[in-house]
Amino acid sequence: MSIKKNDLPGRSKPLIFIIMGFLLVLIFILDLFLGSVNIRPAEVIRAIFRDTGSDIETIVMQFRLPKAITSVFVGIALSLSGLQMQTIFRNPLAGPYILGVSSGASLGVAIVILGFSSGLVLSGLQGFGNWILVISAWAGAGAVMMLIMFISSRLRDIMTILILGIMLASGLTAIVSIMQYFSSESMLKAYVIWTMGSLGNLSSGQLNVLVISVSTGIFISILSIKRLNALLLGENYAGSMGLNVKASRTIVFVCTSILAGSVTAFCGPIGFIGIAVPHIVRNIFKTSDHAILVPGSILAGGIVMTASDIVSQLPGSESVLPINSVTSLIGIPVVIWIILRNRNNSVLF
Repeated sequence: MSIKKNDLPGRSKPLIFIIMGFLLVLIFILDLFLGSVNIRPAEVIRAIFRDTGSDIETIVMQFRLPKAITSVFVGIALSLSGLQMQTIFRNPLAGPYILGVSSGASLGVAIVILGFSSGLVLSGLQGFGNWILVISAWAGAGAVMMLIMFISSRLRDIMTILILGIMLASGLTAIVSIMQYFSSESMLKAYVIWTMGSLGNLSSGQLNVLVISVSTGIFISILSIKRLNALLLGENYAGSMGLNVKASRTIVFVCTSILAGSVTAFCGPIGFIGIAVPHIVRNIFKTSDHAILVPGSILAGGIVMTASDIVSQLPGSESVLPINSVTSLIGIPVVIWIILRNRNNSVLF
């Protein structure tokens, strides 16, 4: 199997990147203008550039702007983690939500929230407490990643691995349910609030931790482009090229755990973005070269997640949809398409 690089004319790819960059900026701006509260565009612009002290400025600067930033970084994190999982497992159905990595991160968060004394509440996790929360999510995600990798090294059937991942996620959910049963009322309330998940509930401290964590994951992903291209060709081939396969897999594990765990820690489990966006990018660029797929997933992830956030707000309505409902409507058709296209269970990219 080779890495396809030249299916599109050389001049087409930069043009696509420019268009995607423009779309990301446009959708980001629309996310500031649109919401459950109708605000005229002129008032939004005034709130951004002037310190008016009005309720509109509070809505724009303390709610819409942080939420839009969160949407972009969440989309990037989930897309890159999905891309790397699909590469290292050589499985087109791999993704942090499908294979239980998000559930592992959720278990890590549950241990922090439900495992401490009743004096701890989620709102009290400030400063270093935010890092405790995100590090526990990284650990849970990493543990599941290693377990899935162990299973996939012994099973080559894609659908079997998928089913085992779903079963693993269910098992982790059962463990969390048991923890909830024995937890105190205040801890249970804090955890239930967290499970509702949202892009707009992050404090400034949590947003800072998310941005730092995801930026670190982006940096590692960019540095890992050559490793990912080599691993896509198979571990034996990568080893023959002089690549330290074990170290490379560890780096990808750490990167994926940081990306998926950070999102889950602060926004809850968000499904299907991680599996859908990498396939969308592959079909746009007609390539499996990670030098194209990594930046493409960064842009596409930000676009899809921010657009999902706009849809979830039901602009002009006082109702707000759960973000997971919107991402599922986007991702599930992609998953069905992948299964139908690759129903012979061959290795696919």
